[in-house]
Amino acid sequence: MNSAAGDGTYDIAVIGGGINGCGIARDAAGRGLSVLLLEQDDLASATSSASSKLIHGGIRYLEHYEFRLVRESLKERDVVLGIAPHIARPLRFVFPHNPSMRPMWMIRAGLFLYDHLGGRAFPRSCRIPDFPASEPGRLLRNAYSKAFEYSDCWIDDSRLVVLTARDAKARGAHILTRTRCTRARAADGAWSIDARHAGSGEESRFSARVLVNATGPWVSGFLSDSVEADLARAGRYGTRKVKGSHLVVKKWFDHDRAYILQNDDERIVFVLPYEDDYVLIGTTDVDFDDDPASVTMTGEEREYLLRCVREYFDYPVPDTDVVGDFAGVRPLYDDGVSKAQEATRDYVLTYDHAGGAGLLNIFGGKLTTHRKLAEAALEKIAPDVGGLRPTWTGTAPLPGGDFPPSARGERFEGYLARYPFVPPRLLARWFRSYGTDIDALLDGVDSVDGLGRHFGEQLYEREVRWMIEHEWALTVDDVLWRRSKLGLRRAGIDVEALASWLSRHTRDSTRDTSTATG
Repeated sequence: MNSAAGDGTYDIAVIGGGINGCGIARDAAGRGLSVLLLEQDDLASATSSASSKLIHGGIRYLEHYEFRLVRESLKERDVVLGIAPHIARPLRFVFPHNPSMRPMWMIRAGLFLYDHLGGRAFPRSCRIPDFPASEPGRLLRNAYSKAFEYSDCWIDDSRLVVLTARDAKARGAHILTRTRCTRARAADGAWSIDARHAGSGEESRFSARVLVNATGPWVSGFLSDSVEADLARAGRYGTRKVKGSHLVVKKWFDHDRAYILQNDDERIVFVLPYEDDYVLIGTTDVDFDDDPASVTMTGEEREYLLRCVREYFDYPVPDTDVVGDFAGVRPLYDDGVSKAQEATRDYVLTYDHAGGAGLLNIFGGKLTTHRKLAEAALEKIAPDVGGLRPTWTGTAPLPGGDFPPSARGERFEGYLARYPFVPPRLLARWFRSYGTDIDALLDGVDSVDGLGRHFGEQLYEREVRWMIEHEWALTVDDVLWRRSKLGLRRAGIDVEALASWLSRHTRDSTRDTSTATG
């Protein structure tokens, strides 16, 4: 067990293993604090793996005058690409002009602001001169004869969380997955935290000076159900739970650009190239009042997205092309607006005290700004945890990301030459997932036979062992959906054999996967 502070009390205990919780744990551990993180399920098992997979400024936020959020997001877009160039990549978006929607001048003005508010690592926007005769234009219906193009950034959301947690652990954080915080009680300047492991039922007790409520869509429920303290002010901010759903369909175009479509309800819908052979369509914005663990896409949401895409594209996107869907719940700060799409995507942090101990609650936030949110969180709690080392996360690469984004192609070509026995398509997926950790993954392997058992679709025992030993993976879903996206090719995988193998090889795993390393 990683050591807590000298008196046996952690400086901070983070509840929640999504991007915000892991980001705070990483930042805090790197600044010299003793950190405990408890996650009731798997890392990134809820909202953080159900995003549109983008690190972006949020061009649609400009209409709601969220200029500070857009500026910060655009600057962070450059930072995240720099520290995670293996799991993030630039992506150009085609923005067809719909004459019945926003006027041309508004689109021009919005793109001008987007180019100049912050961030310099991406090409500027432009009008597509040969549209619609060009490849991205000829796919559209004849009504769309003008279009613009601008840049944002694609990212593997769940891998961003896992790699952030790995870096936190490497810097001393104690990460416990499948461990639910059942009660937190404040007294004498510290929190007494009771926890229960989901698999074994084993109960533990921890102590921390500051409790960080990073439970995402459960943020208000955690306060009411698990926190025992006199917090008269803690309810001053409410949570607006908004569901976002996505469809995954077979890819019907050959180029690598994305589309941003204006819908007739003034929302926008993304059409994004996804995992080589697929397209990701999303997202919806629907108020959601049920248990976030039970969230699913409805038939109405499915038709909403397909109707928008069919309005723009000549290709009809038949129902038979749909290969899957997913949904997540965004824990937005309830600012009292009437429409779900108008609720702020900015984060709100509240800091209270009970029994002399600090309680930080996190409302909202997004993948793009998780690092700045963590810095803001550490600034809030600094008076209660003593002097902090300077901020550092903006330049330190995540595991596997220790190369400049401009060297992606050169690095991959080097791995092709170094490991000729690995099928190129598999090596490309590994490079997008593990970056320079490929060398550690393949340490001592000199042939395909050395990769161990083959479960289908180029999933080998060697990679699954890596996920278990370094990334807290325990279940089939951990492997096929959150550590990879091979669940999309599930038909080609012997899932039963994989489940049986995992059962045998994770039976004795401890809560924090004690064999895991940074």
